[in-house]
Formats: sequence, C-alpha cells, structure tokens
Amino acid sequence: MDTRLLEILACPLCKGPLVHHREAQVLVCRADRLAFPIRDGIPVMLEEEARLLQADDPLLSR
Repeated sequence: MDTRLLEILACPLCKGPLVHHREAQVLVCRADRLAFPIRDGIPVMLEEEARLLQADDPLLSR
C-alpha cells in the first residue's frame, strides 16, 4: 500500500488515524475499534464493510 495514501487516509467515522496491518490486509481505527479491509490493494472505507474488533483483539495492541 502506498505510504502517501496511508498518510492522508482517516477513519470515515471519527476522522482519526488508521494503522495499517500488512499481514491482515486491514486498516484499523483504534478509537472506533474497526478494521477496514484492503482488497486488491484498495482500502474499503465503508462502515458496513468494516469488522468490529473486540477490546482484546491483537490488532488493537500493535
């Protein structure tokens, strides 16, 4: 994923920063506990496509 794109992307709900998890192919918003999928190198920034993460999910601690 292009690092310049990662710098400008923000959570569509809270407008907060996102953390890229390359091996899981997701962008994580820690504030909302959401994981947005990356499909074919394109982030899918739709709330209905995001996966809600449990508080103890390892993606939130990285």
